[in-house]
Amino acid sequence: MKRNWQSVIILVYATVALVLDFYNNFLGRKEWDSLMFYLVIPLLLLLVLRRSPAQHGFRLGNWKRGLLLTVGGCVLMAPVLWIVAHRPDFQSYYTPFWSARGAWGTLLYAATDLIGWEFFFRGVLLFTLADIAGGDWAILFQAMLFTLAHLTKPQAETLSCVVGGSAFGWVAWETKSFFYPFLIHLFVTFFTIWVAQL
Repeated sequence: MKRNWQSVIILVYATVALVLDFYNNFLGRKEWDSLMFYLVIPLLLLLVLRRSPAQHGFRLGNWKRGLLLTVGGCVLMAPVLWIVAHRPDFQSYYTPFWSARGAWGTLLYAATDLIGWEFFFRGVLLFTLADIAGGDWAILFQAMLFTLAHLTKPQAETLSCVVGGSAFGWVAWETKSFFYPFLIHLFVTFFTIWVAQL
């Protein structure tokens, strides 16, 4: 019962965080807000609830399988991203990222933004939802929330998040770590932005 109440608290926080992040820019840069809402505060919340961050994917986990899935995921995604990133809606959305930051700035921005997102969705939410509904349903539920968090992005990307978010969740579940979905997501984001501005 205690663990169920803790899960409820985490899910309520997750809902509030998504809403506040969508409507506000507290720290002046969205990637810093992502760190605050999706990494720092969730880690503090887990500690307050006396839940281990490692049990929520904050560890290397099965690193051999993780690295294999990371490389495989990047190789499989590259041709698809090459095609979709040339679409006008992707170019208009992503080209300003590269124009404003260049290569290294874009990579730093993406890493800062995504490290929190991945811990939040593929760590905190995935393993909290698994307590309530089991691993298979948790993978789907976190992907649904992940998809809704993309509503300001190109439609094709947002729709793809149902499958992509589920795949990221599966990788996290298989490896017991959010780190490998983070690496794949970082590649997907950086590669998409790079191709869009070509």
